[in-house]
Amino acid sequence: MSANGSQWTLINASPDLGTQIRAIPSLQPQQGLRSSPIKAVVLTGGEIDQIAGLLCLRESTPFTLYATRATHAAVSANAVFGAMTAMVRRTIDPGRVFRLAGGIDAILFTVPGKPPLYLEGDDPETSADTPANVGIEMRYRDARLVIVPAAAAITEAMWARLRAADAVLYDGTLFRDDEMIHAGTGHKTARRMGHMPLDGDEGSLRALADLSGRRILIHINNTNPILIEDSPQRRMVEAAGWQVAEDGMEIVL
Repeated sequence: MSANGSQWTLINASPDLGTQIRAIPSLQPQQGLRSSPIKAVVLTGGEIDQIAGLLCLRESTPFTLYATRATHAAVSANAVFGAMTAMVRRTIDPGRVFRLAGGIDAILFTVPGKPPLYLEGDDPETSADTPANVGIEMRYRDARLVIVPAAAAITEAMWARLRAADAVLYDGTLFRDDEMIHAGTGHKTARRMGHMPLDGDEGSLRALADLSGRRILIHINNTNPILIEDSPQRRMVEAAGWQVAEDGMEIVL
């Protein structure tokens, strides 16, 4: 995300971040081989697919890593990140406004979910708000963007933020609760993994049916049929007013 096109903030750092940087000229060095327009990364959790890409930013160019105390602890527990001496770690308490590069105001808010897979234990709580799993609201001038990569439920406080946003990027991990079991790719339901399924009477499509503004599904698992253009499931989410995120998508507010 950028307010000026020259200073960028990433929301999470996926394992393929290096590929993304090579594909997007605005994220590439502009003033020397080891310069970077990436000034900050904000983590919404400490899952592997949220933090592994940090290692792509291990050169000597400083950047700030914003996260809750719980997520910083998860990152710090892995000694490999100790080698990132140019990474400045800043702890953000949920509910506290902080400023990102370019004058973007941001706030983290707790979201029902669970700790990262490698820390969750045998029977994790997934229905309660936790600082280990957060969303982010960003404001610049009159524009407001809300991003929720993972949500096990929708609280009234979340709903109020989503309803007031000009654009929402929301958890679209699985279409059905038993999707991975049915596909033979896993043994856990969506809810056990800390995600509401899209479909069903208690799914996120129905829960968020009254949202206005631009709505985009993100964090989509490779078993999810909404990735298939013209599939019945893709047509269903589009009829409900949602877009499916894709590589290179640009959102201008």
